[in-house]
Amino acid sequence: MKNKIFSSIAVLIVAAMISVPSAAFALTPQERITSSTNAVQEISDQEDVETMAYLVKKSYGVVIIPNFYKAAIGVGGSYGEGLVLRHNPATNRWYGPSFMNITGASYGLQIGVQSTALLLVITNEAGMKHFYGDTVKLGANVDVAAGPVGRSAGAATDVNLKASIYSYSISKGLFAGLSLGGSVMSTDVEANNSFWGSKYNSRTILKKRATSNSVKPLLAALNKLSLKSTD
Repeated sequence: MKNKIFSSIAVLIVAAMISVPSAAFALTPQERITSSTNAVQEISDQEDVETMAYLVKKSYGVVIIPNFYKAAIGVGGSYGEGLVLRHNPATNRWYGPSFMNITGASYGLQIGVQSTALLLVITNEAGMKHFYGDTVKLGANVDVAAGPVGRSAGAATDVNLKASIYSYSISKGLFAGLSLGGSVMSTDVEANNSFWGSKYNSRTILKKRATSNSVKPLLAALNKLSLKSTD
């Protein structure tokens, strides 16, 4: 209940500051998949993505939030809707998607609205297991850090055991790591039920091979991104 209240407050803060109704954030599962595909393609086209591409190639899963809104006037909130896919790095098979929302709060002397696309790379099985439940508290349940950028896969080898999740953002063509500590990710049960046509839990969904035609363009975009790795 507390997480639902917190999520609602974050949505209302962001919606109020960008002058749109909170219902406008309710993207359909297909809209999320399409927007996620576009976000991955945009990230893939940037410079210095080789290290991130290496991490995606070796990942145990990814979270994609194609539209992550942050808004604040002293007290602020953030909100986004996206999905998580599980990945087997040994076979390069993908599983899911399970749909998720992300919320956060912020305080301090700040003003304005920011919209970014997020890609979170899950680097180990321990990190992936947190997404089998209903809620993941980034920085509390699982460690998260701004992802390294650059063209050296060797640098990724040095860092990929230090955090279970590395987060990246892209906004107006600017690609960088982004810290998301304190944010909360929650399973979107309604979106999952709509997409899968049954009331599966997240663990069951993330054990299912991603084979539907609707998700194939997203998998192709992720695999294309992985090819950018210098490894």
